[in-house]
Amino acid sequence: MKSKEYMITGAMLILITYTMSLSIVSQAFSAEQTSTTLSNSGTIQIQTTQGIGIYSNQQCSTEKLSITWGTLEPGGNQSVICYIKNEGNSETVFAMQTSDWEPSNAADYITLNWDYDGQAVNPNEIVEITFTLNVASEITGITTFNFDITIIGNL
Repeated sequence: MKSKEYMITGAMLILITYTMSLSIVSQAFSAEQTSTTLSNSGTIQIQTTQGIGIYSNQQCSTEKLSITWGTLEPGGNQSVICYIKNEGNSETVFAMQTSDWEPSNAADYITLNWDYDGQAVNPNEIVEITFTLNVASEITGITTFNFDITIIGNL
């Protein structure tokens, strides 16, 4: 009788061990897929050509030398308002360029736009500009970035 009890107990222990193993394996190899969101953050240095000032406030008393975008999610965007002043002696039209992307492939996933419509700006005139940074939803492997914005005055 005792040998039957030992066999039943042994079989139950094997069954319990097998069931627990399957539970652990099924958690490790779930049939459902999950995804992870990568956050991105970065700073941008602002450079201007002679005769152009860029400021944080409408009174043009606080010069803007960089933009800190904070944390951005894939597929997200962030906007920052700046004030650009024509500090030259003649009417000018502004242009924007980006350069020195770090990492270099960040430019494939991150784009900068502005709402400036190309109107001529008179000397000492101030234009409110909204810069918008867009992050592609398919971005991967980039957790921090930096790049330069150059604002150019074309006479």
